[in-house]
Amino acid sequence: MVKVTKTDDGAIRVAVSTVIFSLRHRDDGAFPDVVMPLVRRTRDPHDGQWALPGGWLRRSEGLEAAASRTLGETTALAPRYLEQLYAFGDPDRSPSRVVSIAYWALVREEVAATPLPADENVAWFDAAALPPLAFDHAHIVDYALWRLRNKVGYSRIAHGLLPDLFTLADLREVYEAIGGRRLDPANFRRQVEGSGTLIPTDDFRTGSHRPARLYRYNHDVELADRGPLPAPKDPS
Repeated sequence: MVKVTKTDDGAIRVAVSTVIFSLRHRDDGAFPDVVMPLVRRTRDPHDGQWALPGGWLRRSEGLEAAASRTLGETTALAPRYLEQLYAFGDPDRSPSRVVSIAYWALVREEVAATPLPADENVAWFDAAALPPLAFDHAHIVDYALWRLRNKVGYSRIAHGLLPDLFTLADLREVYEAIGGRRLDPANFRRQVEGSGTLIPTDDFRTGSHRPARLYRYNHDVELADRGPLPAPKDPS
């Protein structure tokens, strides 16, 4: 149950907001763009500005349930990876006193390619070229991108952006898109194959090039130590 504390200025409300990341391949052969959906506000404050998907926390629900619910209501997306990011509670972040519990989420590219709700108030944007955002949402996005870039190097976070079976080139593209730079294929192969996080399968992807072996993640290994906290849920 959420405890609502009364102050001289009235009740402190609790909201949830979620930064959703996905990838989008480009026609020019460059590594994919990191993209995210935004929702246009239809009322004050910040009427007409783009904002992160979110909403109020209901008294009877948990934080993660609220994040999942508000994502579904605003974008119809069900994330493959959902994790609490941070609590933002600056007194000046909103005209009323609002504490926002921010989450970040990952969805596969094919999910991001499906049409959003038939509503001009929901759209995908390149994370590197966002419009002005309402409240302190630009700060929240910056922090989420920082967390994504730092975490991809020591956890299975890339799994949230990949299909169950993938090539090493697919995985390298995820690292390149998140890090914003090219990686040497041979060095990358040595590093990931020596990490113990990947399991080679007997399947290959065939096409115009030499067949490429398909891999899957070893779900028994998670390098991000969460201590006694439960692991993030994987809806897949």
